Amino acid sequence: MKLFDYARAPNPRRVRWLMAEKGIADIEIVSVDLAGGEHKSPEYRNRIGLAHVPALELDDGTCISESLAICRYLETLYPEPNLFGRDAREQAVIEMWTRRCEIYLANPMMMAVRHTHPGLALMGPQNPEVGAYNLAEAEKMMKTLNRHLADREFIAADRFTMADLVTVTGLDFARLIQYAPPEAYEHFNRWLAASRSRPAAKASL
Repeated sequence: MKLFDYARAPNPRRVRWLMAEKGIADIEIVSVDLAGGEHKSPEYRNRIGLAHVPALELDDGTCISESLAICRYLETLYPEPNLFGRDAREQAVIEMWTRRCEIYLANPMMMAVRHTHPGLALMGPQNPEVGAYNLAEAEKMMKTLNRHLADREFIAADRFTMADLVTVTGLDFARLIQYAPPEAYEHFNRWLAASRSRPAAKASL
């Protein structure tokens, strides 16, 4: 298998982090030059279907894009440690929190960076007001998670799961704009520090 990757983007890092958690070392990493527009080339589009990273090419030529789809596929092949849930209830709860954290925190945080970091202007027009709005929306979810984490170590289960992984990779992308969550969110910041200290977090950088 081959993983088409871009080291600085948050969504490919989700896959690298999951691989590190599971000790997956038999997938070839292929770096895609987003700054040079390689992902928009006819060759890449014809191969993957969209100008997106990450993408996983299977040994039979099948290509899977979208980070969570790739992660779910790898979870099936490498089931331990479990990140998506062991039974129907746990899977549903983890999926719920993963979706919440992606829609209301990770995606807005990525948009905040996209519209405020000077180096990302090459991707298209920037609007600082859009960036500020999305940052405020992300912080609303941080407030919700701060309450939620007051008596929990992890977001969705009794262990680290995809909900935690998706959230922290979105937040880590905001390091490009030197962003740090409000200090008042002590439970959220405790969770974030613990997530960032995991060996897989460092291995996925």
